[in-house]
Amino acid sequence: MVSEQFTDKEKAILSQFCTNLESDCFVLINLPEAVKGALFSRYSRSAKSLRRVLLEEFIQDPESGFDAIVGLSQGRGASQLVATKKAEDFYDRVLVGYGDDSVAELGGAHLAAENISNLVTKVMQDSRIGISPLEKSTRYVYFDQKPDGKYRYLREERIMSSKFAEEYIRVCDLLFDTYASLIVPLTELEQKKNPRAPDTSDRAYAATIRAKVCDLLRGILPAATLTNAGFYGNGRAFEYLLSKMYASPLSEARAVARASHTELSKVIPSFVKRADDKYGKEAQGYITVNREAISKLAAAGNSQLQAASQDTAHVTLVDYDKDAEDKIVTAILFANSHAEMNEVKAHVAKMPHAEKEALLLAYIGTRANRRQKPGRAFEAAFYTFCVTGNFGMYRDLHRHRILTQERQLLTTKHGFDMPQELVDAGFGDKVAAAVAAADSLFSKMVQEMPNEAQYVVPLGCRMRWYVKMNLREAYHFCELRSMRQGHIDYRRVAQDMHKLILQVHPLLGKGMKFVDYGSYDLERLESEKKIDKKLDALKQKKD
Repeated sequence: MVSEQFTDKEKAILSQFCTNLESDCFVLINLPEAVKGALFSRYSRSAKSLRRVLLEEFIQDPESGFDAIVGLSQGRGASQLVATKKAEDFYDRVLVGYGDDSVAELGGAHLAAENISNLVTKVMQDSRIGISPLEKSTRYVYFDQKPDGKYRYLREERIMSSKFAEEYIRVCDLLFDTYASLIVPLTELEQKKNPRAPDTSDRAYAATIRAKVCDLLRGILPAATLTNAGFYGNGRAFEYLLSKMYASPLSEARAVARASHTELSKVIPSFVKRADDKYGKEAQGYITVNREAISKLAAAGNSQLQAASQDTAHVTLVDYDKDAEDKIVTAILFANSHAEMNEVKAHVAKMPHAEKEALLLAYIGTRANRRQKPGRAFEAAFYTFCVTGNFGMYRDLHRHRILTQERQLLTTKHGFDMPQELVDAGFGDKVAAAVAAADSLFSKMVQEMPNEAQYVVPLGCRMRWYVKMNLREAYHFCELRSMRQGHIDYRRVAQDMHKLILQVHPLLGKGMKFVDYGSYDLERLESEKKIDKKLDALKQKKD
């Protein structure tokens, strides 16, 4: 049940563009794709709900031009839902007539899932293909609000009915209290340390300082922290996502699946109906049985595995194609010939190294910026990395879709990444005490409820996951995630990956010339200045 209240007038307007005004899960309707994209983009950097952002910053803002773009008329929302219902029979005939699930990829929806934990947000974002996610950022929004006198974290039903309930509330409140109490003093310290330069606007400076403070503090928040997320996806992808969520061991994931399924059924009913029908339940059973069987077998073998110390490197190169250059050259020549691939491979094996090198350098080209990436031949070579980093960092890197990754359950056993700035400012002991309380509770809970114990893990605690990507994605990943405005934690991961590729394939790694190894005090400053220039240009254009 949504906690936010709207006036009758607001309800009349919003009902034309939202499938409901009562649930935390709803779908946008009657909006052009460009407006939906802009709305979700603004949503990710706002503490407001999606409905409130739509109402105040789009519909009611005269400068948005919303009325001219969309048009306001009573009953449009209801008319679309009626039209959707009529169209369901048609889609059913198409699905039956062609028997092709790919038809479900032709219809999509924008789903908003609000007041869900950071843990379940990752469950939903695990779907790499067919779904584009966005969530409220911990870099631009403070999480210190107490709308009902309570901090915004999940009171998970199984935990709240267990013997850990009291301590869970106490620990989560302590983490939030610690986070909230440091916002003002850290802001003042950063302002004193980095005074505003004459060429920096008040807007850009305030946004930069805010991002810096958020970056330093976000690790204190527990995984139970409630957030808002938006998802655009096609019907086929949503159907599979719902089936997986229905099979989740987390009650929250199952509840969000039910609420999301209800809303998606209002706009793309034929495409998601199998998520929980006979076939959907069979799929859920398959996932559940397999998970439990593997868990038992793995538990038997885990006694022989000893976790490494907390000093483990951020990134290790687990595996890579030793013959990456030959594979890439083969792919290049194959696309530029009419020969069978085995013939091309045999030819490449006999080529002088200098010829291969010349071909690779030509394929990489001059590259004027990071968006100019080599072609698909670079997808022939793969690298597998094991990453040890905090959950906050993982949240940022997790959304990359053109790769394979799998994570371990959240834990406190690998330690906490304490920002040096907090130690230097004299806040290290205070933060460490709150994290220690979370570690103590986690150690008790994990024995009886390993999945639910994850909720109390602070975002700054280290975890492990592996990433397998091809070289083309590595170019994109390392250059994008090392950019100046990025969070220092994931910038180091991108830099380490590049260094490891350079060690085994120096020629291929040198082509990544836009990996940024610089060190910056205010990472977001230059990016905010660019935003100022764009805003000025838009203002001049309007004038």
